[in-house]
Amino acid sequence: MLERFFPSQLARGIAECAIAALLSFIVLLLVRRRGVSLLAELPLAQLRGIAQILAVGAVLEWMLHGPQWTSLLVLMGMMLAAASIVRRRAKSIPRAFTLALISIFSGAGSVLLIMTLVGVIPLRVAMIVPVGSMVIAQTMNMQSIFLDRLRGEVTSHIGEIESALALGASPDVALSRYLQAAYRASLIPSLDNVKSLGIVWIPGIMAGMVLSGSSPVYAALYQFVVLTTIFSAAALTCLVCSYLVTRRVFTINEQLLLR
Repeated sequence: MLERFFPSQLARGIAECAIAALLSFIVLLLVRRRGVSLLAELPLAQLRGIAQILAVGAVLEWMLHGPQWTSLLVLMGMMLAAASIVRRRAKSIPRAFTLALISIFSGAGSVLLIMTLVGVIPLRVAMIVPVGSMVIAQTMNMQSIFLDRLRGEVTSHIGEIESALALGASPDVALSRYLQAAYRASLIPSLDNVKSLGIVWIPGIMAGMVLSGSSPVYAALYQFVVLTTIFSAAALTCLVCSYLVTRRVFTINEQLLLR
């Protein structure tokens, strides 16, 4: 129907974006009835998202005709931005930005490096940037869930944690139950994505490869590679984060900071 009113592809794209944004606004109005209000964040998030993705499209257009090493700079910039976003979701954790950056760089960075060195992800701008951005973005989401769940677990069990410390347990031991719960919760979405692949959803990269002329079977196999790479990167990032976060939750005198 939109094609009748918007024959121009650009005008139709703008109209589709407007409809998608309006639908999300209506959904959040319904969600507000449950006492969860994200309406103040939504318009800014959508404006920011559309501006960023348009900027990325322009940069990719330029990079496709430039040197390959520029893709590494883009991925490092994405890691910095991801760490900044995680920091905002984990404000109560001291030095959350450095925690998030080290974890993402160690987890997502090392997994991307391995997959690139063995040739699974070709070192071409058209491949490394889109696949790397998916890995970094999902890693960011998993780490935000991990830290948010950990904060909730710790603030709900302050008495138990301080009792364990008083009985002589180390901070790592006192926190281990809650780290396990946060770690498990953070990986469930990524694991479910792998489980539901091809049944509940057909990811965009597979559709894009088929449309560009690749074999559907190879596109399906490569989609599996991308999702399992995302899972590995997210799991490794949260694992690194789980080891580093203890020092930020407790003082050097083993007193609980997070309340």
